[in-house]
Amino acid sequence: MPGMPYKIGSIITRKLEGVNHFHYYLCRQPKAAWGIYMKNRRRNREAFAEHSYWQSYSDMMAALLLIFILLIAITLAIYRQKTNDLDRTRLELSAAQSELDATIEDLEFSKAELEKSNVELASSLAELKQAYQQAALTQEELNNAYLEIENAKQELTTTKQELQNIVGIRTDIIGALQSAFSNSTMKVDAQTGSITFSSDVLFRYNSSSLTAESKDTLKNIIPMYLDVLLQDQFRDYIAEIIIEGHTDTDGSYQSNMELSYARANAVADFCLNKNNGLNETKIDQLQKLLTVNGKSWSNPVYRKDNSGNSIQEVDMSASRRVEIKFRLKEDEMIKKIAGILAQE
Repeated sequence: MPGMPYKIGSIITRKLEGVNHFHYYLCRQPKAAWGIYMKNRRRNREAFAEHSYWQSYSDMMAALLLIFILLIAITLAIYRQKTNDLDRTRLELSAAQSELDATIEDLEFSKAELEKSNVELASSLAELKQAYQQAALTQEELNNAYLEIENAKQELTTTKQELQNIVGIRTDIIGALQSAFSNSTMKVDAQTGSITFSSDVLFRYNSSSLTAESKDTLKNIIPMYLDVLLQDQFRDYIAEIIIEGHTDTDGSYQSNMELSYARANAVADFCLNKNNGLNETKIDQLQKLLTVNGKSWSNPVYRKDNSGNSIQEVDMSASRRVEIKFRLKEDEMIKKIAGILAQE
């Protein structure tokens, strides 16, 4: 401490001076020497007490300083340790934060990929559902188409059989007609089964009224022809019974159209009259099948040479005629077959 050496030196000096004085008085004046001794002793005791006080104070301060230094050293060591721990922890936290940021980034990327996958999955599911519905619909359509094809095949087989029957029926009808007219001057066409009346026989020139003689002819021939066609075994196969009027090429097409139709209609009226050989039942059946046509000169008859070949010269007399013919339901059958084949 400041001033401490000075004080200790002063104490030592005073002690030396006291010893000298004590020696002096001991030799000369013993009482005085004892007094001096006691005085010095008291002084020394005070000096020693003062010295002990400062020595204890110094030691205490030194101890406190040491303790303070130790505390500072310990504190610094702890601070340094804590600082190192804190730095290490900060580094670890920084690394953990980096890892966390990377993890978050990965999670965000995974989330985006997952959302994209969910969208794609939803789209795929929708497409799959639509495909499944289309497949189910397609299967149903295939089943329906298969049934339609089977039905069409069955219908085609039935129709073909009917057509074969009709073809056979035509032959049977023509044979029956030829047999019925075997003793008649009226000839049945071997190909079509039609019969033809000359207009010169039935009508006067440019007239559509039947002559009296023609009515007798028709009364003998018409019932015979229609009786065959309206038989139960043939009637269901008949589509039409046609009466067609034809003219020569003399005059306009329109005037000949009117004339040809009027003559065909006159023959039709004769057929539908119950007084001309057909009963009411046959007349009712005929009304459902009868068709009247006027062909004008659209289908003339041409002359033939000695070899039987047609030449480009109209046979005026033969062109003026009335034909009665029939049409079977084979046309309907053929159209029906064509429709079935078109569906397949």
